[in-house]
Amino acid sequence: MNPEKDFAPLTPNIVRALNDKLYEKRKVAALEIEKLVRDFVAQNNTMQIKHVIQTLSQEFALSQHPHSRKGGLIGLAACSIALGKDSGLYLKELIEPVLTCFNDADSRLRYYACEALYNIVKVARGAVLPHFNVLFDGLSKLAADPDPNVKSGSELLDRLLKDIVTESNKFDLVGFIPLLRERIYSNNQYARQFIISWILVLVSVPDINLLDYLPEILDGLFQILGDNGKEIRKMCEVVLGEFLKEIKKNPSSVKFAEMANILVIHCQTTDDLIQLTAMCWMREFIQLAGRVMLPYSSGILTAVLPCLAYDDRKKSIKEVANVCNQSLMKLVTPEDDEPDEPKPVAQRQTEPNPEDSLPKQEGTANGEYPDNNSRLHFGLAHSTDRAPVTLHLDGIVQVLNCHLSDTAIGMMTRIAVLKWLYHLYIKTPRKMFRHTDSLFPILLQTLSDESDEVVLKDLEVLAEIASSPAGQTDDPGTPDGPDFRVSHSELRVPSSSRANLLNPPSTKGLECSPSTPTMNSYFYKFMINLLQTFSSERKLLEARGPFIIRSLCLLLNAENIFHSMADILLREEDLKFASTMVHTLNTILLTSTELFQLRNQLKDLKTLESQNLFCCLYRSWCHNPVTTVSLCFLTQNYRHAYDLIQKFGDLEVTVDFLTEVDKLVQLIECPIFTYLRLQLLDVKNNPYLIKALYGLLMLLPQSSAFQLLSHRLQCVPNPELLQTEDSLKAAPKSQKGDSPSIDYTELLQHFEKVQKQHLEVRHQRSGRGDHLDRRVVL
Repeated sequence: MNPEKDFAPLTPNIVRALNDKLYEKRKVAALEIEKLVRDFVAQNNTMQIKHVIQTLSQEFALSQHPHSRKGGLIGLAACSIALGKDSGLYLKELIEPVLTCFNDADSRLRYYACEALYNIVKVARGAVLPHFNVLFDGLSKLAADPDPNVKSGSELLDRLLKDIVTESNKFDLVGFIPLLRERIYSNNQYARQFIISWILVLVSVPDINLLDYLPEILDGLFQILGDNGKEIRKMCEVVLGEFLKEIKKNPSSVKFAEMANILVIHCQTTDDLIQLTAMCWMREFIQLAGRVMLPYSSGILTAVLPCLAYDDRKKSIKEVANVCNQSLMKLVTPEDDEPDEPKPVAQRQTEPNPEDSLPKQEGTANGEYPDNNSRLHFGLAHSTDRAPVTLHLDGIVQVLNCHLSDTAIGMMTRIAVLKWLYHLYIKTPRKMFRHTDSLFPILLQTLSDESDEVVLKDLEVLAEIASSPAGQTDDPGTPDGPDFRVSHSELRVPSSSRANLLNPPSTKGLECSPSTPTMNSYFYKFMINLLQTFSSERKLLEARGPFIIRSLCLLLNAENIFHSMADILLREEDLKFASTMVHTLNTILLTSTELFQLRNQLKDLKTLESQNLFCCLYRSWCHNPVTTVSLCFLTQNYRHAYDLIQKFGDLEVTVDFLTEVDKLVQLIECPIFTYLRLQLLDVKNNPYLIKALYGLLMLLPQSSAFQLLSHRLQCVPNPELLQTEDSLKAAPKSQKGDSPSIDYTELLQHFEKVQKQHLEVRHQRSGRGDHLDRRVVL
């Protein structure tokens, strides 16, 4: 500093003392400055006051010499004390040089700067609020200062500033929010603590409505919640808890839509506390905001669905996620299925984009958050919460499809996905059928799931697709070639189904589906694809085939299922699979309690419908000779059964064939065929039944089944009636089970034709060397 320079009105003694290295001498100089400024105030000499402040600022506080800077700081504080209530007129000139010293490399000088600013603020009180942002900015830096003395001094100043803000009603919250939003992303532990403490203060002030600006800072708060320091996490929990209380008190003023994506992202983090807190917020948002959250459904489901598969270690998160899932599902109503109407341009501009509901995974895949350049920023525009909400299914279906396709996803999540699909098909069938073609393959694939519960839910969805009136189209298309057209036209739709298809029920009626036995354009396609799945996955047929078909018979109309499958199998090129499938269907038909009504319908072929069904089944059942006989036994076509058994002599008798005969004998002893065994008492009217059973007996080797059937036939009364031709001629013209409208000769010819095809295929395989000859030499 140049000693020759004139610092008037500061005297040389004051200037010398301000530059002294001893604090006591600088303090004496400050007292002199205070006295000097008081005189100027009394004289109302503002020019001299400004000159003194400018000199202390430029020549001392901003000097290159450290002792001069210390002297300038204490001198500026003395000016503020002398000015008193008038210090507000000079605050900009007083504060700026002090804040510059906050960045000084000397920790002692930073401490003196804190002390000087404390005195300036203490005198000015509320007058400093217009300069709050620069004060806050400086304090936020000192909060992370490595020197404990500086940190202690900044804490004193911080408490003073908080007191001023609390007691004032002139705080500029709008001007402060951008700075808060920037500082909230600091990674420094002390800076975070400083930020949280200020938010707590602002929340507690009645005149400050920080809730309006919560979208600006919510993302940062959740990031602070993941801090390693327990104290900071606890403070952040308290802040978020206070905000949630305010949201519950004033839901009408909350900008739910602007915060939905923030919650979606943090619901997917790996930090348990952040995830649980975000999930709790999501639960409250869905329950409080209602349909406002629908445009963000795809993002919410992306976050919620994986949590449903958590184990007991994350039980709390799982329970809250389940509530979120159920609450969101309830928001979808039949009204959402109404056709979308063109919207005014202004409305389209303000409505939230549903595609934005999918959270951006980049940078967050490992629980990390975006850096400062990619932070979430939301504008302060008013929320469109009260605008009409339209449910867009594209994003939702995409998320559900993705989760169902992921084989690594947990069972409970897969069940939840299927429940969602079923719910959407019930509530919004017309919209959902636009996505059916993309969903169909994965739904069929899910039938191979290890969980029975998943498979059952999957079948419910498929059954709803196959039975919903919304799936009926004028042109169902020909996805499987010409056979599809021919076969589909032959399907018989029950009269009740026709009425439903011609007059689709109301929305309320849709909720009752699929209990109503309707068929739509997808029903036959479903049957074709199901059989193709069984054909390509034989293990699935063995392990789950009966379970799947029995379940479908409960969900849909059993007659339609068997009629359509038999019709499809009639055109099956893989004869071995056709035989296996027919055997499976026959076993289900004869043994399952779900098929009780269908069995009763087939027992007495009195109606044209039952006769048509028998003929349809018979033609496909011909792929397996023994099942064909069992079908005749079921339908009481005993004479035709006898004729079929007579043809068995022309067939290739294999171990598999004899095994099936053995099983049929065992089946005859089951409750299903109680009526057949009782008919053995009426020898006069059932001679062909007895002859058919004797025919089976002759086919069997000396085995346990042979003994079982032999013992049964020994109980037949008056066996001599079977030995005379006259007794046969004396039998009633219409034997039990005969139906004049059925051409049994044509059926027998069809049986012979199918068996010749099977024989040719077996010979071809044998010629290629890939057929194991299992014939039995008798």
